[in-house]
Amino acid sequence: MKRFENYDLSGLNTFRIKARCALYIEYDTVDKLKALDYKSLPKPIMHIGAGSNLLFTKDFPGTILHSGVKFIKFVDLGLDEVLMTVGAGVVFDDFVAKTCEAGLWGAENLSLIPGEVGAAAVQNIGAYGVEVKDIIAGVVCLDTSDWSKIIFKTPECRYAYRDSMFKQQKGRYIITSVLFRLTRKYSPKLDYGGVRAALGENTSNLTPGQLREAIIKIRRQKLPDPAEIGNAGSFFKNPVMPREQYEAIVQAEGEVPHYDLPDEMVKVPAAWMIERCGFKGKRLGGAQVYEKQPLVIINANGEATAQDILELEKQIITEVKRRFGVELHPEVEHV
Repeated sequence: MKRFENYDLSGLNTFRIKARCALYIEYDTVDKLKALDYKSLPKPIMHIGAGSNLLFTKDFPGTILHSGVKFIKFVDLGLDEVLMTVGAGVVFDDFVAKTCEAGLWGAENLSLIPGEVGAAAVQNIGAYGVEVKDIIAGVVCLDTSDWSKIIFKTPECRYAYRDSMFKQQKGRYIITSVLFRLTRKYSPKLDYGGVRAALGENTSNLTPGQLREAIIKIRRQKLPDPAEIGNAGSFFKNPVMPREQYEAIVQAEGEVPHYDLPDEMVKVPAAWMIERCGFKGKRLGGAQVYEKQPLVIINANGEATAQDILELEKQIITEVKRRFGVELHPEVEHV
């Protein structure tokens, strides 16, 4: 158990924003988590993963909890379907690498997404046509109202685009592990974000590991590495709108990249809108819209303040609303 007062959080958020919390606790077993005297901890209490989807806007006056529960176990009965149970503190990409090494399909399109397994299940992370809900079979939690253990099946998690029941009932449930369902059956997903083009014509003998390598190459070409440049990945959610609204944008702008969804809804890339509004590469203080991918805001000089980022966010939202009549919503959680 690690326990520090007045703790520096700059190493626990990938934006590298300078902020402190009154108390930081990292536990390595569920029993140690349950043994905490919650009533005596500085409030509020917040549980974080690797901080890859957070923007600390100021010092945090309460307690930050972090899981150090790290294990990966296979439940292999010799069938096509293979289950894996993974501790919430495991780095998500380490889990993905393990699935690919084992020749299992399902997680490879989520390669190189920063963060930890527990937070991935909260956020319903996604990339290249796959969301983590697609491979989750169950989520093991502690209910902080009575410290009972609860296992939620996937439908009970109420997953939606970058959303879940765990976000809607923030603070009540602490995820301790996640049960994943993978498959040995050849089942690559290639028709999203230039994946097929990156692989070339011959995909008949493709392995999960080869697809993982292609995904990693694509991500590295257009997304900044948080280890080198402070950022929290995609800053905004891609807006989803009725087809009528999309067609009005087409009428005004010409060809518009989009993804057709059920029920006459359309998803339009926020990055396209941000670039059309002239924000690609724009800098405000230490914050900057990333030149290779305008969906990402970076800590360009390592000295960006939360206010720099918030002001740049505000300008983007205002201009996109003015030009397209669409209000962007941040994917990054503001604390």
